[in-house]
Amino acid sequence: MKWLQVQGDDGGAFLGILREDRVLFLREQHAGVLTTLDLLEAQEERGLDPAGWLSAAEAAGAFAEVGWTELTAGGSRRLACPVTPPEVWGAGVTYRRSAEFREEGTGFYDRVYDAERPELFFKATAGRCAAPGQPIGRRHDSSFTASEPELAIVLGRRGTILGFTLANDVSAWDIERENPLYLPQSKIYRGCFSFGPVIVTPDEIADPYALTLRCRVLRDGKEVFAGETSTARLKRRYAELVEWLLRSNDIATGTVLSTGTGIIQPLEVGLEENDVVEISCPEIGTLVNPVATV
Repeated sequence: MKWLQVQGDDGGAFLGILREDRVLFLREQHAGVLTTLDLLEAQEERGLDPAGWLSAAEAAGAFAEVGWTELTAGGSRRLACPVTPPEVWGAGVTYRRSAEFREEGTGFYDRVYDAERPELFFKATAGRCAAPGQPIGRRHDSSFTASEPELAIVLGRRGTILGFTLANDVSAWDIERENPLYLPQSKIYRGCFSFGPVIVTPDEIADPYALTLRCRVLRDGKEVFAGETSTARLKRRYAELVEWLLRSNDIATGTVLSTGTGIIQPLEVGLEENDVVEISCPEIGTLVNPVATV
């Protein structure tokens, strides 16, 4: 299944499901579920069967229907983040390409790539996340802010992987490269993270280590950067990252963990105001965000 959320006229988010080019979204609460987070929490805490719940909700007439293109065309109804995350965490240096680019003679990043302990960092709260179609942030005090296209996993509080989605771990690379202690300022600010457009349940992903991720940056309609990678190149397994995240650390159901990037924007093509970033994966869809200076 492909879960998403639709933002209504009042700004609230309502659970939806994508079926080909149509979206069913809740117009009323059904069995205690109104949002994606409600569904995930019921699945984790009450053993709710999502397929059974969906069938019952359809039979009860709880859904309205809208075309996918209507949600992405900037109308009164639009895509929200596919879940409102309690927290967003990031993993770094999980691809060799990322370690090589971030290294400037310090040895920090190569050591992390080869170390037992991964790099994990707090990334965002829900209020710092950009929904599909909404602006991601380019720091006004950064000369090189870049997109970081990544596969992200949505977790239950015990570390269960409840779904997969696309993410953009937007980062001010110049600030981090100036001094690794500046990592929080590089990573955490308004519009520093986007994800979506949907959450794909694990049963629909045949092999999560064989997903092709692509990224394009468009400027005035022209492509100024394109890159591609595969999750086959990940150094670390998802379960390993989750196990480290849960060490001495409690998370809530709906927490998002972004798993690192293998697509690197070059220094000469940093994000600029009004650029458009497209991140795609055939099994998940395409995440599109314009860029705004914050």
